Amino acid sequence: MALGCGVAQAQIVTTPYSKMGYGMLSDNVSSIQRSMGGVGYAMKGGRIINVMNPASYADVDSLTFLWDVGIDLSNLWSKEDGKKGYNFGAGLDYLTGHFKVAKGLGASFGLLPYSSVGYSYGGSITGGKDMRTGNGGLNQLFLGVGYQPIKNLSVGFNVAYLFGSTLNTTLISASSSSYFTRNMKVRDWNLSLGVQYSMPMVHNRDLLTVGATFQPKKSFHGHTWGTAFDSQDSKVDTIGYTSMSGKYEQPFSLGLGVSYTMDRRLTVEADYTYQNWKKAKYQPIAGFESDDLQFNDRWKLGLGVQYTPNKRGSYLGAMSFRAGAFFNHDYMVYDGSKLRDYGFSVGVGLPAPNSKTTVNLGVEWRHREATPTPLISENYLNITLGVNFNELWFWKSRIR
Repeated sequence: MALGCGVAQAQIVTTPYSKMGYGMLSDNVSSIQRSMGGVGYAMKGGRIINVMNPASYADVDSLTFLWDVGIDLSNLWSKEDGKKGYNFGAGLDYLTGHFKVAKGLGASFGLLPYSSVGYSYGGSITGGKDMRTGNGGLNQLFLGVGYQPIKNLSVGFNVAYLFGSTLNTTLISASSSSYFTRNMKVRDWNLSLGVQYSMPMVHNRDLLTVGATFQPKKSFHGHTWGTAFDSQDSKVDTIGYTSMSGKYEQPFSLGLGVSYTMDRRLTVEADYTYQNWKKAKYQPIAGFESDDLQFNDRWKLGLGVQYTPNKRGSYLGAMSFRAGAFFNHDYMVYDGSKLRDYGFSVGVGLPAPNSKTTVNLGVEWRHREATPTPLISENYLNITLGVNFNELWFWKSRIR
C-alpha cells in the first residue's frame, strides 16, 4: 500500500498516516505544554489551564477568570521512494476557560480536538489514475471540576461531549469514473479522572508533585458506512451502514507524571502515557478498509522544563523559558510496520505589560515514520501561539 506524500487539510497540516483508524490522536496539551514536550499530568498553577489532569483545576486564583486560546502553524516536509513533498497549514487548536467555584473547588470548560484526518495523494493505475483524500476529525466539548478535599491532595474529572465525522474517499478515473467513501459519524460522551498530590520540600521553597489520570475503556456511539458510485450506472450505493456500538472502542488510558519545582523558578517534569489500543475493537468496512489494519498499544514519554528567573522583577526576569522532548509509539500498524514519532520543542512566555495576560510562543520539530518499513518519512516544524487571558472578573472596585 502506497500512502503518498502529498498532504492537504483545511485547517492544520496532518498526514497520510491519518487515513488509518480514527486518524491522529490529540493529547489535550496547551501551547505551554507543547513547548515542554507535551507534559502536564503533574503540572499545576493558578495561572494555567491544564486539561491533561482535571485535578489541577482546584489550584486557581480566586479573583481571576482564565481564558486560553491556541493557534497552530505547521510546515511539513515528506519523502517517499525518493519523492519529496511540502505543505503548510494553520488553524485554531483549542479554546479553554477556568474559574473558581468555591474554596478548594475550581472548574474548566472548552473545546478540544480528539483526533484529526487530513490527506490528499494520487497515483497511476492500469489505464487510468486514482486519487485518495481524507478530512474531518473528532472534537470534545468538555466541562471539568477539580477539588482539594485535604491539604496537598486534589482530585478532578472531565466530562465531554464527543462529536465529529471523518470522510475517506477514493476516486478512480479509467474507462469510467467511480468513487468509494468510508464515512464515520460519532455522537458520544467521554470521561477522564485525575489526581495530584504535592509535597513541600526544602523549607517550603521547593515542591514535588505527582499526578495520575485514568480514562476508562468504552464503546463508541455513532454510525459508519460506505458509499460506492460508478458513472456507468449513475447510482450511489450505501454499503455496510452500521451502529458503532459494540464494534468500535476507545481503550483505557493511563497517564503518570512527576514534577519538581525549585525555589519557585525552575520546574522539571517527566510524563508517561499508556493506551491499550491493541485490545480495542475496530471493525473494518468490507471493501473499503484493509483487513491488514491493526492497532498497537500506544505509549509516550515526555520530558519538559520551565525557568522563570524572577516573576516580580524586570520584564526579562518575568519571562518564562521552556524546552522539552518526547517519544511516541503510536497506535497504528500496517502490514507489520509500526508508526513512531519523536520531537523537540522550545518556547517562551511573554507577559503583557500592566496585565496578568501572557502570550506563549513555541517552536516544535517532529519526525514521524513507520518501522521497519518506513512508508513515508515526515518532518514537521510547528509554531504554536497561545494567549492566556487572566481577567480580574471578581474584583470589586472601591468607590471613592
